[in-house]
Amino acid sequence: MTRPLVLKVGTSTLTGGGGSVSLERVAAIADALADLHSRGYAPVLVSSGAVAAGRQQLNWPELPRQIPAKQMLAAVGQPQLLGQYQQALATHGLVGAQILLSRADLERRLSWLNARNTLRALLDQGVIPIVNENDSVATEELRFGDNDRLSALVATLVDAERLLLLTDQDGLYSADPTGNPEAELIAEVVAAVPDALRAAAGQSAGSQGTGGMASKLEASDLARRAGIGVIIANGAQLQRIPALLEGRGLGTYLHAQADRLEARKRFILGALEAGSIELDAGAVLALGDGRSLLPVGVSAVNGRFARGDVVRIQDHAGRELARGVVNYGADDLRRIAGQRSEAIEGLLGYHLGNSVVHRNDLVMV
Repeated sequence: MTRPLVLKVGTSTLTGGGGSVSLERVAAIADALADLHSRGYAPVLVSSGAVAAGRQQLNWPELPRQIPAKQMLAAVGQPQLLGQYQQALATHGLVGAQILLSRADLERRLSWLNARNTLRALLDQGVIPIVNENDSVATEELRFGDNDRLSALVATLVDAERLLLLTDQDGLYSADPTGNPEAELIAEVVAAVPDALRAAAGQSAGSQGTGGMASKLEASDLARRAGIGVIIANGAQLQRIPALLEGRGLGTYLHAQADRLEARKRFILGALEAGSIELDAGAVLALGDGRSLLPVGVSAVNGRFARGDVVRIQDHAGRELARGVVNYGADDLRRIAGQRSEAIEGLLGYHLGNSVVHRNDLVMV
């Protein structure tokens, strides 16, 4: 497979701030994808806009607040949107493929692997995957994030070189640029995003999309932890993408905070945790030394989860240390918490290993 690259465009980019999908914007996105393809990249497009396309098709005057109405509009609009992309890509001799995902599809290991294999097969054939949340049955994108988190998960699926989050601003600013003329563009973020910048990001209040700069920073965190660099840039300036990839375009560059992770650890990092485990001080130190988590170091268990679920691992103050796949469900883990591994079988009547989370199933964050 050539060099995977994920581009995420939101509803505001597709509509130009208006009430309907702009065919000129769709054509410009297809032009950008074709240019990247010609440069040796394997681009994946994560695109919002199904609800806007549905409103346009049904001449729906206002964006409804009710989730079922939005799901109905998404069901109408998704094939319309895909058809527009297909026609625009065909002018370049390229084929697009629809991939509809829900967050649940990426929380289970087997379906995660199936999605990854499908995307890789498409890229190997030179096909452009066009990914969207399965809005007609799922509600995550309709309520949260405007596909930002989904794009980060897709980037980890294909082991992308970069994730480009295209928005209606030139990048991350020191303050809200719409209300503060002195706001400065942040050109580069090497380490963790400072709290002051997160506070400045706030939430957008667009009439079409649901994602703001804050959700883009959350998505960036996920991708950067998986070893993927992120660029936030203006979706109205698609001709700048080659320069952005060379590090000389107008935008915000967020450097990867880790080396590339193996596939299993990318899955663990991207999964929505089912609960949390609190550790004592000794276990915190052992975890930092690269050891497996044993039941003796567990001081509290929160939530309901089953064997094989991904959980958040934290210290006594609630600070997240790691995420991992548990060998024991929540109820059984509460029974063996604080106990030595030799006592597991006597307490539970069975034994699935000495560790609560094996070090090979754990990602430090």
